[in-house]
Amino acid sequence: MAIDLYNIPLTRIDGTQASLSEYAGKVLLLVNTASKCGLTPQYEGLEALYTKYKGDGFVVLGFPANNFAGQEPGDDAEIKSFCSTSYAVDFPMFSKISVAGDDKHPLYAALIQAQPKAQSSEAFRERLKGYGMTPNPEPEVLWNFEKFLIGRDGSVIARFAPDSEPLDEAIVRAVEAALSTQ
Repeated sequence: MAIDLYNIPLTRIDGTQASLSEYAGKVLLLVNTASKCGLTPQYEGLEALYTKYKGDGFVVLGFPANNFAGQEPGDDAEIKSFCSTSYAVDFPMFSKISVAGDDKHPLYAALIQAQPKAQSSEAFRERLKGYGMTPNPEPEVLWNFEKFLIGRDGSVIARFAPDSEPLDEAIVRAVEAALSTQ
């Protein structure tokens, strides 16, 4: 049985209330983002992926989080400004949340429960260790820019490691496959 992600309360980056129910029937890529991370240039690829497939019912949703090495220190207004001026982000962004730890947002608790393992995360896990970091144990979110793919029916169908580029062949294939189902 699919976890009902659609009814979990969310807040958009502009402070208005929301839920994923407004995206019911669409294919979603949820990404925990950060402005001061080595992976931050992925905003460009996320926007390109969104632009390419949004006419087909695809939406990228950004969830800023400051769980990893303090790499998202700003408030919502600063994050919104950074995303629009630095990367021309047009996909929906949400208010900063926690994606790991005791204060993990219910959305991320549900995503992790539904898809406990990311595809190809071991290499990135080893890189983090090489930088002296202690990666979160599975099934927790490993780092900024981890990606969860949600099908049109609201089920979590894939999870991609932080270093999986948005335009990586595996992600594009998974998005296209999800878009082809009704």
